[in-house]
Amino acid sequence: VCGCAWRAMPGPRQVAAGCAPFLIHLHLAAPPGLGMEVMAPTTISALNGTSVKLSCTFNSCYKVENKQFSLNWTYQECSNCSEELFLQFRMKIMNKQLDRFGNRVEFTGNPAKNDVSFTLKNVQLEDEGIYNCYVLNPPDRHRGYASISLKVLTQEPPKHDSTVAVIVGASVGGFLAVVILVLMVVKCVRRKKQQRLNTDDQKTEEEGKTDGEGNPDEGTK
Repeated sequence: VCGCAWRAMPGPRQVAAGCAPFLIHLHLAAPPGLGMEVMAPTTISALNGTSVKLSCTFNSCYKVENKQFSLNWTYQECSNCSEELFLQFRMKIMNKQLDRFGNRVEFTGNPAKNDVSFTLKNVQLEDEGIYNCYVLNPPDRHRGYASISLKVLTQEPPKHDSTVAVIVGASVGGFLAVVILVLMVVKCVRRKKQQRLNTDDQKTEEEGKTDGEGNPDEGTK
């Protein structure tokens, strides 16, 4: 049985992703084979001049059939800008050679493995924007959707200095070690003191027994 997930779709409505006829209790008419779930990271950062993989995967209740399966990748400069189709799957992968990308787009996914990712080579500053992944795998009736916001960096982000963390960790570790050592010493001292008291009590009892058994009563002399 296929699981169900909810995903917000473009427009004012929502649809269920996955086959889930048991969603009737949610007051939704959900016939079998309604839709699918598409997953992608919300934001990806890439260094200018490098290659970056824009990952997009999907879950479907049905096996992928190339004759029916379809995929669209579109690009938007901004959330309100129009979408430009640059990569499509109809029986096979077809690159739409947009001027902005040229031949820098390479499909690196595998629909049979629920992967429709692509790699963008030699990333440029003007590549920054929103990349939309649309997937339809009949008999799923509704197209799944996910978007990625690509951020292009001009320099590598500074590495976080771990010196402070190491110092803090060492300090905390040292403090805990001292506390444990003190507790052990206190425990040992208490244990030795208790043993000494037990020994003294035992000696007192033994001396009392010796006096009672070894000294005869003066009245019997």
